[in-house]
Amino acid sequence: ANLVASGVPPWNILALTFTNKAAAEMRERVFALIDPNTHGINGLTVSTFHSFCARTLRIWGDRIIGTRSFTIYDTADQRSAAKAAIRACNLNDSNWKPASVLSVISSAKNKLIDVDTFQTEASDFYAKSIGKIYRAYENILRGNDAVDFDDLLLCTAQLLGRDTEVRNELQERYQYVLIDEYQDTNRTQFVIADHIASKHKNICVVGD
Repeated sequence: ANLVASGVPPWNILALTFTNKAAAEMRERVFALIDPNTHGINGLTVSTFHSFCARTLRIWGDRIIGTRSFTIYDTADQRSAAKAAIRACNLNDSNWKPASVLSVISSAKNKLIDVDTFQTEASDFYAKSIGKIYRAYENILRGNDAVDFDDLLLCTAQLLGRDTEVRNELQERYQYVLIDEYQDTNRTQFVIADHIASKHKNICVVGD
């Protein structure tokens, strides 16, 4: 609200948090502080990381995952895909619990470790087996034009790191980056914020 009152165009501001409830509360507070008769709020982006990444991939997803019309798998969809991936690797899902496998895959994606890197770094039987399941799981998702929640972050981070045009466009659009609940950011979310703020270096974070 202070930035807008100081003359910063609302569309140059990106405010991110972690839950839909927090994002809604942030929007309510900001809109209550800004007088629409004095300062416009068109284009102001107040969002969760995941929603922001989903919108980004709806525009440029074809450059990183080959599609912009992807489905976002929920927890039940992920579990079904993980079970199918385990079976595709000729492993027993009573020994390889889908929830445990998904936890490892999620942790890897949140550390910006894609399947290629995971398999390259796997050094023991357990890690190599997870790597095979991870590969089969990704093949199932991509075969169905789907991503999971962690892919929204991972693929956006990869897109910003690899595609100069997209990175420049987002840097020009979002010249002020604000992040709430910063203590909850993972490696992938940090990289996304860093890519966007690296040009103008206008970044403000709040954490506890």
